[in-house]
Amino acid sequence: MSNKFLEFETKWRNDVSNSSQRDYSFKSASGEDVDLLYYPKENENDYLDKLNFPGQFPYTRGIHPNLYRGKLWTMRQFAGFGTPAETNQRFKHLLQEGQTGLSVAFDMPTLMGYDADHPLSEGEVGMCGVAISSLKDMEILFDGIDLSKISVSMTINGPAVILFAFYVAVAQSQGADISKLNGTLQNDILKEFIAQKEWIYPPAESMRIIMDMIQYCTTKMPKYNTISVSGYHIREAGSTAIQELAFTLADGFCYVEHAIKSGLDVDEFAPRLSFFFNSHLDFFEEIAKYRAARRIWAHVMKKKYGAKSDKSLKLRFHTQTAGFSLTAQQPQNNISRTAFQALAAVLGGTQSLHTNSMDETLCLPSQEAAEIALRTQQLIGFETGVTNVVDPLGGSWYVEELTNKMEKEVYKYFSKIDELGGVIPAIEMGYFQREIAEAASDYQRRVDSKRRIVVGVNEFTKNDEEIDIPILEIRKEVQNEQIEGLKLLRGKRNNKVVIAKLRAITDASRTKENLIPLIIDAAQAHATLGELVDSMKVVFGEWQETAVV
Repeated sequence: MSNKFLEFETKWRNDVSNSSQRDYSFKSASGEDVDLLYYPKENENDYLDKLNFPGQFPYTRGIHPNLYRGKLWTMRQFAGFGTPAETNQRFKHLLQEGQTGLSVAFDMPTLMGYDADHPLSEGEVGMCGVAISSLKDMEILFDGIDLSKISVSMTINGPAVILFAFYVAVAQSQGADISKLNGTLQNDILKEFIAQKEWIYPPAESMRIIMDMIQYCTTKMPKYNTISVSGYHIREAGSTAIQELAFTLADGFCYVEHAIKSGLDVDEFAPRLSFFFNSHLDFFEEIAKYRAARRIWAHVMKKKYGAKSDKSLKLRFHTQTAGFSLTAQQPQNNISRTAFQALAAVLGGTQSLHTNSMDETLCLPSQEAAEIALRTQQLIGFETGVTNVVDPLGGSWYVEELTNKMEKEVYKYFSKIDELGGVIPAIEMGYFQREIAEAASDYQRRVDSKRRIVVGVNEFTKNDEEIDIPILEIRKEVQNEQIEGLKLLRGKRNNKVVIAKLRAITDASRTKENLIPLIIDAAQAHATLGELVDSMKVVFGEWQETAVV
């Protein structure tokens, strides 16, 4: 054994001894002892060049030396429907059932920055998530939930900074020290332009707001994840695994470049960037994707952007199982699909996980379906034994070849994006959108021709199939209740103060002043979501996408 290999092995063992250990015995189902890590005892220099040990650069085998033996991933079920009060009850139920983090799903009006009483909100209030139009709604959403003790993720982008302001205001009203808050704001506007299409302001103006957010949190909330760079929706739009990885990392590097240009040191903000990946159908491909993601991020951050802190080099990510893969036909099959997708995420080393419910192609998750999805994570974590070993598939000829191939293909995409002038010019000319559209069309052609089998859809089908699972129905009264709440709010607040605070945001939008403190201040005065959005829209305008054919 070489001295170099012995040095790295010794460091890894020291890191493990300094890490917390969960108090479980680690044995196989037959009672045999299971080692924490398996690695070659020959050709060790080749091993160090590509893999190294877990918790060591370039982190192919994981960012922690002991991974899940120290702590299981955060089980964070995505939830939200109807009124804030109804979602609050779902949150409390899931926490009672063993969920370890909250993840908020907002309705379409909220995602697009409209209040519940806006004409374009008609028929959509509370339908695909919870309706939030004001600080009052956010207070109800987290009533009885101590934000200082639980990590909250919020999946929202166009008006993300405003929901962040509501969240901070609620935490302050609870007496929390915001510098200790632990949570994540998706806040990834680039993938909205690429895939999901829930934008408000144009790219440059949107990036200005996000940089204000990064600067504010770097100073005031150092434990808060300012952006969750999302490949999930890129994949849901129809991309391949390689496209998901390449476009997501390219977006991440774009945020890094803008933050550096804004005057921040890379090691000040990079540790609070996180990622959000899809876990799709090809089991080994997904595992390789996560391993390649860590390695690419570490190398580029170190070589191109000069990051020195280990925390800047470690790619941390949340995973959600593939909504696109779920079927309305034979929905019980979705439980199995979700289980092996979740297993791939765990074997790939995810830090946080959401498992989709079996009914999500038919409705928002029922309480029963959400419980089954949560139990799926708990079964993997506590019964399968896969958490006993770090990167148990590391060294597999197939997995390593997939990881290396994916890495090479991602760098090819980086070169193409650079040729086009970078991420934002590529967005403006529709490059990403065309690549995804072509991949989605190819997938559908393979399904239509049965070159790709979808169980229950194009093979193994049933005649006259009836849906026999519980279906969550959103009450018809939700929209009127939310509109009535807004009327009461506007009648009770000091409207002169609100108008003055909204004008201050508009004025600051014309300067380089950081907008975040002003938005939080206006939120505390009970300015609504739509009013806050419009106060910046006066200056920033709205984005109109160029048609892509």
